[in-house]
Amino acid sequence: MLSLDEVETFFHEFGHGLHGLLSNCTYKSLSGTSVPRDFVELPSQIMEHWATHPEMLKIYALHYKTKEPMPDELIQKLKNSTYFNQGFATVEFVASALLDMRYHTLTQKTEINPEEFQSKVSNEIGLIPEIHYRHASTHFNHIFSGGYSAGYYSYLWSGVLDADAFEAFREKGIFDRDVAKSFRNNILSRGKTEDPMTLYIKFRGKEPSIEPLLKVRGLHTINQ
Repeated sequence: MLSLDEVETFFHEFGHGLHGLLSNCTYKSLSGTSVPRDFVELPSQIMEHWATHPEMLKIYALHYKTKEPMPDELIQKLKNSTYFNQGFATVEFVASALLDMRYHTLTQKTEINPEEFQSKVSNEIGLIPEIHYRHASTHFNHIFSGGYSAGYYSYLWSGVLDADAFEAFREKGIFDRDVAKSFRNNILSRGKTEDPMTLYIKFRGKEPSIEPLLKVRGLHTINQ
């Protein structure tokens, strides 16, 4: 009797768990989740794709009384709902990521009026009035704390990674053992023993593409 958000959180955190449980490294400082912040979210966020995939829903999303699987019509509605407002949400996030980076690329010590600085950045990046920053400067904790300084963009880059990685499972089948073994051997068990992109290419055979993320968010047709 969990909400969809709770189910996705369960799958997400289980991905972090697998990253630690399946680690096979000599040194603790390089093992498990001891990897860059954008890379650490790959094992967790990729699990969220299974949470709402039709094949997976048919296995666990059963009616609590009748044990009947979720109807295809409801699964389609669930999928359609994930596209709602994605254009707004994506631009809102990118704007905040760019604002974060502008603060951290200042080259001279100077006094700053946060509202004026933020307004200036808005004009420079062409942010329309209808879309606001997800986090305004005065309460944007990620800018100077939590390890995300000049790195707020990493959430979006993690999205590129997890969407492209899950595409490998879509191509072969979401329960394909060979793809899963490669993901375990090249991602989950390796920690920070090699450069993250090197590990990713070993798994995927190529660098990640942005197209799977656009597809997941329902934005891929915009470029066509």
